[in-house]
Order: sequence, then C-alpha cells, then structure tokens
Amino acid sequence: MPKREATGRKRRGGTWLAVVLACARPFDAAAHVEETIAAPTHLGDWLAAHQSTPAVGTPPSGAPSPYLGGLSWRSNREVAAQQASKRRLLAGIDALPALTPAAQAARARLSAMIAARAATGRVIVARSDARWLQANPAHDPYLEAGDVVTIPDRPSSVAVVRADGSICTVAHVQDVEALPYVLACAPDAAPDLAWIAQPDGTVSESKVAMWNRDVQDTPAPGSWIWAPDRGSRWPPALSRALAEFMATQGVSGLADDGSPLPAPPIAPVHQTAFPSGAPGRSAAFPVTGGDWGTAGILQTPTARMNDAGEASLSMSHVSPYTRLNFTLQPLDWLEIGFRYTDVSNQPYGPVSLSGTQSYKDKSIDAKLRLWRESAYLPDVAVGFRDIAGSGLFSGEYLVASKRTGPFDWSVGLGWGYVGARGNLRNPLAVISRRFDDRTNSATPNGGELGYSSWFRGRVSPFGGVQYQTPHERLILKAEYDGNDYRHEPFGQVLKARSPFNFGAVYRATRNIDLSLGFERGARVMFGVSLHGNLKRASMPKLGNPPAPPVTQPAANAGPPPPAADPASGDAQAATAPASRIGRASPSPFDRDWSGTVAQLQAQTHWHVRSIRALGMDLVVEFDDVDAFYLQDPLERIATILNRDAPLNVRTFHVVALVHGVPVADYQVQRTQWFASRTRALTPSEAAPDTALGRPLTRQSIDMLPSLFEQRPKAFVASVGPGYRQTLGGPNGFLLYQISADAYGELRLPGGAWLGGELNVGLVDNYGKFTYTADSKLPRVRTYLREYLTTSRVTLPLLQLTKMGRLGNDQFYSVYGGLLESMFAGVGAEWLYRPADSRLAIGVDVNAVRQRGFRQDFSMRDYRTLTGHVTAYWNTGWQGVQINLSVGQYLAKDKGATLDISRRFRNGVVIGAYATKTNISAAQFGEGSFDKGIYLTIPFDAMMTRSSGSVANLRWNPVTRDGGAKLDRKYPLYDLTDMGERRSLWYAPPDGALSP
Repeated sequence: MPKREATGRKRRGGTWLAVVLACARPFDAAAHVEETIAAPTHLGDWLAAHQSTPAVGTPPSGAPSPYLGGLSWRSNREVAAQQASKRRLLAGIDALPALTPAAQAARARLSAMIAARAATGRVIVARSDARWLQANPAHDPYLEAGDVVTIPDRPSSVAVVRADGSICTVAHVQDVEALPYVLACAPDAAPDLAWIAQPDGTVSESKVAMWNRDVQDTPAPGSWIWAPDRGSRWPPALSRALAEFMATQGVSGLADDGSPLPAPPIAPVHQTAFPSGAPGRSAAFPVTGGDWGTAGILQTPTARMNDAGEASLSMSHVSPYTRLNFTLQPLDWLEIGFRYTDVSNQPYGPVSLSGTQSYKDKSIDAKLRLWRESAYLPDVAVGFRDIAGSGLFSGEYLVASKRTGPFDWSVGLGWGYVGARGNLRNPLAVISRRFDDRTNSATPNGGELGYSSWFRGRVSPFGGVQYQTPHERLILKAEYDGNDYRHEPFGQVLKARSPFNFGAVYRATRNIDLSLGFERGARVMFGVSLHGNLKRASMPKLGNPPAPPVTQPAANAGPPPPAADPASGDAQAATAPASRIGRASPSPFDRDWSGTVAQLQAQTHWHVRSIRALGMDLVVEFDDVDAFYLQDPLERIATILNRDAPLNVRTFHVVALVHGVPVADYQVQRTQWFASRTRALTPSEAAPDTALGRPLTRQSIDMLPSLFEQRPKAFVASVGPGYRQTLGGPNGFLLYQISADAYGELRLPGGAWLGGELNVGLVDNYGKFTYTADSKLPRVRTYLREYLTTSRVTLPLLQLTKMGRLGNDQFYSVYGGLLESMFAGVGAEWLYRPADSRLAIGVDVNAVRQRGFRQDFSMRDYRTLTGHVTAYWNTGWQGVQINLSVGQYLAKDKGATLDISRRFRNGVVIGAYATKTNISAAQFGEGSFDKGIYLTIPFDAMMTRSSGSVANLRWNPVTRDGGAKLDRKYPLYDLTDMGERRSLWYAPPDGALSP
C-alpha cells in the first residue's frame, strides 16, 4: 500500500496532480477492505491511495462492491469512553420499570446481546470523499498507528433490533421509512419513535406513529433500527444511547455476506422479506393560522403550537371585519399575538377628527399549552382572546387537538366572544354560581386584563378538523363555530345562516399561505399569511473578506517576550503534520507587528489598540468591535496570530474594549485551536478552544510590555436611512416618516466621548397628524405629534459620556446633554455585573428637562428627577431573560417595569414588557397601563457583512404619559454585553459565516 510521510516537508506541491487523478478512480472490486494503520496518515490521503487503476473499471455484475457509505474509522483512543457509555446503557436498561415476566426476560436477552458486543472505538467521519477531506483538514481524521479503517461490502438489508435482543434483517428498499421495516419484523409493533443508526455512524430520531408522524430520514443499506413499543417505558435518551452503541458496531447485515461483525449476535438473526404496499414518504405536519392569526381552523382556535421562534404576519377579511395579525411563538408552549381589526361599518370617530376612516380595534391574544399530545392524549391549551385591548372581542377557551394521520381534530369550550352562542351552562358553575354571570368585557379605557370576567357566563362548544390532502400544498378545513354573531361589538347582529364554516389553505411557497373560506353560511373569507421561523434567520457573509488559511507557525521563531508573569510557564504550540498545512515565514517575537495589525484590521474591521506580552500569552486589544456573531472574527484573529506569534506563545487574549474600557477577554488556547483546525478530533480529544475570561483592568493592561500601540480613532460616523411610524391612530391607520439619519462620535481621552444624531425628514405623511391626546399627567410623551411635525431637521441626541470600570465587576458612566428627542439633562449609572454570574444589578439617576418641539437646543419648563434600580437575570432556561426595574418615571409616577424576553441562538429576541405605577387606569387614560411587545433581530442575521447592529421593532398599543422611561442611548448593560457568557453562544443556525 502506498505510504506518505506524516510529518515530513514533502507534500502536495509535487503530488497534488496524482492525488486528484487517483480520487476520480473507482475502488478495487475486491470485497471488504480493512486495514490496521502502521504509519500515521490522514484518512483523505489513505482513501486516495486506495483507489484502483482505470483498467480495473466497474466491478463485474454480481460481484460485491465497496460501500463508502459505511466507511468506518476505529480508534483505540475511544475504546475506554465507549466502554463507559456501554456500562451506562446497560445500567439504564436494568433500571427500567418492571414489566411482565416475559418482558423482563426479553429485556435481559437484549442486555446480554449488548454486553456481548465489544466497544469498537468507531468515530464518525464527516464525509467519505477523499478530495473533500483533503480540502477540509479540520474534518479529515489523522490516523495513528493501530487505528483500523474499514470499507465494507455494500449490504442489501436493514437490521431491526428487537426488544428481545434478536436481530431481524429486512431487504432494503429505496425511500422507505423506518416503520415498515419494524412492522416487517413485528406486525403487531406499535412504536411512537424510531432511532436509525445509519451506516456512517450518525443517529437520527423519527416520529413514526399516526399521531406524530413527520418528515424523517430513511434508513440506508446497512442501517440499524431501534423502535421500542410505546408501552415499554423506554426513555428517549436511553433509546438514543442504544442506537448510538449499535452505530459503533459498523454496518449491519454483513454476517450474511461473510464479513465478520465485531461480535456475533447472541440471539438468532432473522431474515424477513419486505412487505408489499409500503406507505409513501411522510410529510411535515402543517400548523396553520386561522382568521385571527393564531393557530386555528378558521374562526375557532386549536391547541396546536408552532416551533419556538415562529412568526407570522397575516391579513384576513370576512365582512365586516378585516384583521391584520402579528403572531409570535417565543416558547414551545406559549403563543402571543396582537392585531388591528378594521370594523368597516363603524366610524372611527367624528368626521372632523378621523374623516371617513372606519373603526380600528387593537387587541392582544395569548395561548398556553397545558398538556402535550401523546399516543392516547391530545394537545390541551388554554387561550385568551383580546386579553389586553378594548375588550370588544374578548373571550377565553379551553381546547384539545388530536391527530390521526392526515386529519387533525380539535374540540373545545368557549367563553365570551369565542362561545357567544351560549348554548350550554358554564360547567364551572358547579364550583360557584358567580361563574354563571359574565360582566361586560369591554373596558372604558381599554388595555385592562379584565380578569373579573374570565371564564364566566354561558359557554358554547366548538370544534373542527384540518385535513392534509395528498397534494402537499393543499389543506382543507371545516369547523363548528361557537359564536352565533348576535352579540357583536357596537350592538350589531350579523347574518349567520349556519354554524359551520369551510375553508382551504394553499401553501403557495414555503413562507406564504393563501386562504379561502365560506363562513356563517353567508360570507366569503379570504386571507394571506407570511410566516417563517426567526430562529432560523441567517445570511451568508459574502461581503466579508475571504478567510485566511490556517498555517503552521515558523519552527525557528524568536525568543519569548519579556515575562510580565514568570509563573505563566512554558508551552509548546500545537503540532500537526506539516503536509496538511501551508508554511509561513520565520516570525521572531521582536518583529515589526504592523503587518499583523494591518491584516487583523482588514479581516475584522476592528481597530487594534495594542499588542502586549503576558508571560507566555499574547494580549491584543480591539476597539470598534462590530460583530454580533463573534466566532468568525475570533477565528480570523486566531488564524493570523497563530501564523505570526512565536511557538512558545500558548494563549491568545482577544480583549474587547468599549470606549477604552476592557469588557471581555476571549481566550484562545492555541494548542487545542490549532489541532482542531488541522485534523478531525475524536470525541475524547475534543474540547473548547475559546473561552470567555475575566478581563484585566485598564491599569493592569497598561503595565504589560508593549509590542505595538496606536491611538484610537478620533472620530467615527455613519449615515443611513431611518423609518418611524404611528399605527392605528384616528388621523390614519399608518402615519410614517422616511428620513436620513446620521450618527457621529468624537472620542476623547480617558474613556469619554461625544455622541450625536442628526435626523433629516425626507418623505412623510405626518401632515395628517392633528390629533392631540388629552392627559391627566404631565405631558412627557403625549406631545408626540408636536415633536414629529414641528421641524423636518432635528437633533435627537448630543451627549457627552464618560465610562469607566471600578475593579473587576463594577462599571459606571456619567453623562449629560441632549439625552433623547424629548428630554435633556445629566445623569449617572452604576452596574454590578460579575463575569461568572447570571445576575446583574444597575442603578441610574437622571435630572432632566423637557426639550423644545423643534428638537434643537431650546427647552420647555417641565423638569423632573427620574431613575431606576434594575435587576437583570439571565435565567439560563431556554434563553429566557427577566429584567425588573423599580423607580420613578418621567411623569413623576412611581412603580415597576417587568420585561421578559426569549433569546434565540441566532440573536433574535422576542419580548414583552408591562409597567404599573401608582396611578389609576383612569389617570393613565386609554390603554390603562403601559405595555408592549418587541422583536430584536441582529443585522448579522440579515446582512451579507458582519455587523454588531440590531433592528428593533416595538409595538405599543398606545402612547401615554404614565410609566414612561427616559430613552437612554448608552445603558451599561448593553455596553458590557460582550462580557456575558452568551456572547460566544450566539451563532447563525447553519454555522456558516465566511465565504
């Protein structure tokens, strides 16, 4: 067998052509290639060397052919870890709940089968293509002496592991899912889930029952399938562990072909013919919205929930209502939505105020899952419609949904508007007669929760069915409506000839649904929905410069730097075969670092402030850290520093500065980093190579020996488009302004800066904005019209700020100037944010004065003190963040604001907040209390070039003066966010950033 030096200098300059030509040739027709590695090499090279000559050609008909899909790499380094996993698997099986004696005996035979099989040390290989592995060294295993590589014969069957430990083999059929194979071996089997160990060693879980079937992988030839019956009480984690163990055993079915298994099965191997009439491929289970935007049939809701992160913008019309709905799914068990409902036969108000505009109602919905569907029980949810709006459409419901194949059935009870037919007495009346009576849900000011009327009054059943037709894009719906439309808002009675509604949804594209229906036996409904999952939002960074290649540091690098910390010790840089990587020029430590700095800045667009020595470590400080996803720029930085730094530098410290203040220290362990970029690591070798550490103080950094320094940029500026809007007002449903916005920042010594914003209005329709809201409080926000319409050129911000750090975990800022568009003044903030804690606490105090309507330097008479104590809690549970602020607001009212949000890994944030202060709902006015829903999307998820900016979308039902906070430009919690443990967690869903 041809061999190649693993660590020598000879490499692909002279042999590339031969290797590429070899890669294009088929393997020898000889059956079953297995080799124990004698001299270290890479798998990509081993595969290329084992290609045959063109003369061999395709194997003769009937001859066994090599099966690259079942390529196996077995490493002795993994045997011990897999033996431990095997012991845990056997212990888990022993701990399963006791069943019948026969079932216990079968379980014992299964344990015996597993115990008899050896831990092989098999490691999953990313691809079995030689050229791909050679082009992607981070995924190309480095084979050491004693490792075993196997290319099996192509099997013709799939193996099902049965509950008694016997192995049933079934002839493989293309594009057939797991369940038919299971039923071929056990016709009475009733599994809900199946685990497939593919021949390449990967394991996937499939939902296979009538109630949960979904899109799934199909087993390839040589797969193992494990599908316990639903009554066997196997936890999913234990089933996955069993499938992962079987994946280490190599390709199934080879014993029948004469190739040895790692260990023979104890129970006999059964061969079964595949049953005829196998079902087709499973389709994704559709969750569609109804007329109200939330998951439902048409008018009636269902208990279904979308995946967390789903968002939809939809419109539906059925006379006299047109609904614009926005729905969000922050958690798997919580659906929230808000909407505007146009009532076409009701005027908004006097003609002098709103002209001919029809009435617009604002409302908020919420639905919570109480129980998740299983084989015998349905999804159960409780929901609230118009929970915090005017109350004109308020109602509650309890609903259950159950799926049987392509049919999804729902049935529920509705209160209020949902159950306005009222043909049943309230079942809760058995608890108290008070549930018999429902007070008017509409509130004088709107926005109140109205909990005193929840689940009260007579009820009506409702229900429906959704059918997924064989045409994947077409879904049919039918329902029984719980509303008879005789008690509509404003005393209206709508024509309703039938309680049954019928409709269809056509999925025009992956993200667009078109709906058509016939409702109330009298009206046609049509609708359109734009939907997608925000947590999957991503954009390839095609605008970033090409990433530099990983190169080996020069072996003859100069001496280490002056040791600021002699206790740091000495460490050798990572070593890997020179044949795998490019070779850089010699790089002594006392070299000119300007070239390194230039490349760092070109690759990241971050400004290098200094490079310093810390014992055997290298510290690089960066200003203008402008990226939300930090892994890609950190990867580029590590690549350049690994190439240029001496071999005895063990750790790279990438320090992020915010106005000269160190807020984060990303520590790259060079040995681990380099190893993982030049070969595929086994699971036991894999370890994090980049971690977030506590940053040094400014004083400590300044004391380190300097290798390179440059001044921060004195001035930065940006210009871009701006957009602001007002929805649902009496002067028009949509009032907007498109503007040109400029931001500039003058950096001053000592961590101070002067920041300013200039806004120039370009196009707007705010000339229609004539409504002036009355208020019983100081008018701190209800002068919105005046601030928007008085001047086309405004200066929303001109603020001088000084930021600093007190010790390790405390930060402060003092500031003054034009703090926001409506207020100017001075203030200070203090933040305690331990680097290793999920909790933080901050205090801000501000003395402010109201600005003139032109947003220039003029001032009005109103002055106040405002500030808050804020607790920030990163719960660590499903990305949930909870913030609680207590203090005095701009209108001198006192109270608290609760803000709850869900953060997804791609940086998208879905949140809601509510403020309650010491004023009554009557004093607050329309809306009763301040509240809102917001959505934050990082530009990194939308743009082709890395950016640290985010887009903020916020919906407030109404702007009032109560509960109004100062809109501070530079909160310390935001400025120090890179020092939080989540900063390295954020990543695009596809994991790809660089071109």
